[in-house]
Amino acid sequence: MTKKYLSWAIILWVLMASCTQERRESDPLQKVLQSENPDIKRVMDSLEQYEVQIRYTQIDRRNDSIFFSDYDFQVDVNNYFYPASTVKFPIAVLALERLRSIDSLNMNTRFYIEGDSVETTFANEMLKIFAVSDNDANNRLLEYLGQDAINLGLERKGVVPVRIAHRLGTHTEEVTTKPLIIYLNDSTTTTTKPSINSEPIPLVLNKVRKGSGYYEDDSLVKKPFDFGRKNYYPIQAQHGLLKRIIFPQNFIEKDRFDLNEEDRTFLLNAMQTLPKNLGYDPVEFYDGYCKYFMFGDTKDPIPDTIKIYNKIGFAYGTLTDCAYITDTKNKVEFMMTATILVNKDGIFNDDHYEYDQVGIPFLAALGREIYQLELHRKQ
Repeated sequence: MTKKYLSWAIILWVLMASCTQERRESDPLQKVLQSENPDIKRVMDSLEQYEVQIRYTQIDRRNDSIFFSDYDFQVDVNNYFYPASTVKFPIAVLALERLRSIDSLNMNTRFYIEGDSVETTFANEMLKIFAVSDNDANNRLLEYLGQDAINLGLERKGVVPVRIAHRLGTHTEEVTTKPLIIYLNDSTTTTTKPSINSEPIPLVLNKVRKGSGYYEDDSLVKKPFDFGRKNYYPIQAQHGLLKRIIFPQNFIEKDRFDLNEEDRTFLLNAMQTLPKNLGYDPVEFYDGYCKYFMFGDTKDPIPDTIKIYNKIGFAYGTLTDCAYITDTKNKVEFMMTATILVNKDGIFNDDHYEYDQVGIPFLAALGREIYQLELHRKQ
């Protein structure tokens, strides 16, 4: 290499290193995570224990265009975390999409699961999914779709990687769905055919085996808990779905879900609906019950000017929130998806998780810090 080319190579390397350093120093997420807030600092001081992953998106509007700036902290599709109820979001979206493809059905169509005494509507189940994270509501929609159709539907829209393998709140691993009895009108019903879905292949990922033990049938098994056959829905996929629903115009047609304006309006309303608006007891189901960011650690009401379009999940010591937050009064908007594991004793299925002591305070404080940053950010 000549001296001339060597000099240019050194200059290029210096410029690239400078840009990387500038990006690191200007990363707003990194600044927030360096906060002295005790609820954030406690977690940041023991990162390996809490397995935190965060993606934060700044949103800028210029004329009719919308621009995203994504900032990540420890986001890695190869590092497994249990997604819990966050999988209910894509299931609701795909149920709406399938209903739209069938002329005789819509979100207000009544149905019940064969062998189940509960008669309901698709719209009612979706509202319960977002307002109080109802497991039975999710499972009814899964019976309607089937695991294979869910996974293929997400893959076709570019929401990857993902693997939905099982129902929630039940230990059954049945891959065959149950028939739905659907009312075409007050006197006529039709029955859906069950679908036989693929057996889940064990996941090959980092951290798919967690802890030092777990309870099974009231007995302690002294070996790591294996999540290999569980659902897999990492930060990238969750955040990608959220962007497609909130800002479909930013995606090419093949990556958008086939929802009309009525479908999307209903979905957005369901995502931000508070439990009290559906008749749930506001003492037990306070505003922040399913809104971890900003309000998860308080029972104070959420101001009317702040809307949180999100889906949370909590199970096996893992807390996750995937949200688009907007404050119409102060013209603030941002997206964030974050997960944290709070299982200090390393034992699963013992119901000893630090949800209220560590996990929810961390996510709430994180949301408030990002909100304050956005409040003062020049767009």
